[in-house]
Amino acid sequence: MTYTDTIKSLNNNQSIDLEDTTSVSSSVSSSETDSLLLEKEIELVEPHVGYKKVLVTGGAGFIGSHVAEYLLNRGDDVVIVDEMNDYYDVKIKEGNLKLLEEMVEGQEGRLSIYKGDICDEAFMLDAFEKEKPEWVCHMAARAGVRPSIQDPYIYIHSNIKGTTHLMELSHKFGVKNFVFASSSSVYGGSSSTYFSEEENVDNPVSPYAASKKACELLAYTYHHLYNLNVTGLRFFTVYGPRGRPDMAPFKFIDRVSRGLELQQFGDGSSSRDYTFISDIVDGVVRSIDRPYPYQIFNLGKGNGTSLKDFIDLVQKHVGKKANIKMMPDQPGDVPYTCADVRKASYLLGYKAKVSFEEGISKTASWYRHAFEKDLIEICPERQANGLGRAPSAPSLVSLVDVRQSPQ
Repeated sequence: MTYTDTIKSLNNNQSIDLEDTTSVSSSVSSSETDSLLLEKEIELVEPHVGYKKVLVTGGAGFIGSHVAEYLLNRGDDVVIVDEMNDYYDVKIKEGNLKLLEEMVEGQEGRLSIYKGDICDEAFMLDAFEKEKPEWVCHMAARAGVRPSIQDPYIYIHSNIKGTTHLMELSHKFGVKNFVFASSSSVYGGSSSTYFSEEENVDNPVSPYAASKKACELLAYTYHHLYNLNVTGLRFFTVYGPRGRPDMAPFKFIDRVSRGLELQQFGDGSSSRDYTFISDIVDGVVRSIDRPYPYQIFNLGKGNGTSLKDFIDLVQKHVGKKANIKMMPDQPGDVPYTCADVRKASYLLGYKAKVSFEEGISKTASWYRHAFEKDLIEICPERQANGLGRAPSAPSLVSLVDVRQSPQ
C-alpha cells in the first residue's frame, strides 16, 4: 500500500493497521492528510527481521547508548564509534560504555568499541574493513545552538564532514541502510506551531541547524548517486535517564533537587514538545529496520507541555519546591512548538507512548539513584552547553552537593 492509498483510505473513514503498531485514526481530516507529502507515491517498506551488525556512531552518548542497549538486548551485534569529546563530562560517556560492556560480558563479538574521530579517514576505514557493518545508525554530532554560534567550525567538521565521510564509506561497503540524527532545530525560522517535514526549512537560524540541514541535503545526494538508503530523523527535545546535563529536564530536576535558583522565562504559558528516550529509541530502531530509499521523519511526542506544567511536575516528582526567579520572555522564543508525527506514524508505525509526567517521574527517580550510587559527579551549571558556565546559571559562591543538603 502506498502512502497516497493510506491517505485515501483515511479520507474514506477507514483505519489502517500498520505492522506492530496501533491503527491510524480515521479522525484525521481530509484537508490535513491531503497536504501530507503532497500526494507522493511512497510504498510502505516492510521491516527487516533477523540478525544485524549495526555501526552506532556516538554510541557512548545519550541517544546512541540507549539505541545500542536496545539492539544488544534483541540479539544484534553493535560496533560503537565515539570520539569521547568533553562537550559534557566524559565520565557519563564512560559509564554508558561500561553498562553496555557489562550487558554482553563473556559474549565474544557482540560489542566492539572504537574511540576516535569519524572524520579520521584511516581510523574509520580500518573500522569498516574489520567490522563490515551492513547497517549504520549515525548518532554522533556536535549538538547545541548557542555554542555553534560561538564556534561554528567544529560543527562543520563534526556534523557535515563527519556525516559525508560516513556516507562515502557506507556506499563503498554496501551498507543496506544509513540512519542519521537530524534535529528539530532545522525548523528554527518557521512560524508554524506544528512542524511538518513538508515545510521549507531553508532558513536555519544557527550554524548547528544549518549543519543538520546540510546533512539532509547531502544524504539525498548520496541516495541519488549511489542508491544508498538513507533516513534522517528530526528529534524533538529528547530527555530521560542518562540524559545530557545541558538539557532543560536534567537541569530543572538537578536545580530543584539541590535548592538552586530556577529561572522561568515569561508567564509559563510557552510550550514545547519533550520526547522520552524510549520513544526516540523506538523510532530510531523502526527506521533502521525499514530501509526507505530516502526519507526525513519527525520523532517527537506529538503534543506540548507548558513551562508552568513542566516546573510543577518537576516539583511533584522531586518532592521539593522550586526556587523560581521570574524573568522576561527571551527574544525570539516561539510560544508553542510541536512535532507533526503523522508521517512517522504512517510509514514507520511510530507512536510515542510515554507521557511527560511519566517521563519526568522516571528521570527524577534515575537522578536520585545516580547520586546515591555516586554515578553523577558533574555540575551542570559549570558545563551546560559545553561552554563552561551556563549563561542562565545563577551567581553562586559555592554549590551544595545534594547528598549534603537538608531534606
